[in-house]
Amino acid sequence: MWISFFIAAKGMEKHMNVSEEQVRAGQAAYTKGNLRLYDFVVLGLTNHLIWNCPTQRLLQQYNKHITANHLDVGVGTGYFLDHCRFPSQTPRIALSDINRDSLEFAARRIARHSPETYLRNVLEPVSIDAANFDSIGINYLLHCLPGTIEAKSVILDHLKALMNPNAVLFGSTLLQDGVSRSWLARRLMAFYNRKGIFSNQHDDLDGLKQALNQRFHDVSVEIVGCAALFSGRI
Repeated sequence: MWISFFIAAKGMEKHMNVSEEQVRAGQAAYTKGNLRLYDFVVLGLTNHLIWNCPTQRLLQQYNKHITANHLDVGVGTGYFLDHCRFPSQTPRIALSDINRDSLEFAARRIARHSPETYLRNVLEPVSIDAANFDSIGINYLLHCLPGTIEAKSVILDHLKALMNPNAVLFGSTLLQDGVSRSWLARRLMAFYNRKGIFSNQHDDLDGLKQALNQRFHDVSVEIVGCAALFSGRI
């Protein structure tokens, strides 16, 4: 069931440049129909049974790091923003994604917070005509981006430009090396990589740590199943 969920990945428009085309390939499965199933299939089943990283653990990370002035990049369905505890009754929340369907889905879900929305390709410098943020979340984003950890980590530089002093960037990503993966996890990752939904063939724990330590201080990386949960401050 969780495999068929992502088979809907589509081809890209010819006028796009290569990087945007590849980024969209990693987001193409997030159609309006699939987004309605995502919480049950991915957050309810795959996280627990295959990645061995319970969704509740990811939610705990949000509760630990999120601020009242937050930007989420690669928003999925907006599940974590809908369920996490903000330190304010009136937080400022911004959403950024290259996928319009995900952006609109998440924005509707947390409409009570009147979120800002930005349709952006995170592999390119991100321009937002608004104040900077105190926290940025990139949950399950890196493993969907093309290239090696070193190459895709350019997004960290782009996002640093949107962070206030001492702001925190946090997120999670699924790795191939440096983590424990079951037979089923290896098979499913290989399937997603063949489809272009994942691009994490060469993603490893050491590379992730190096990318974070080059750009942030107070870096933390915790392995839960085959996921790395990380954070760092500027």
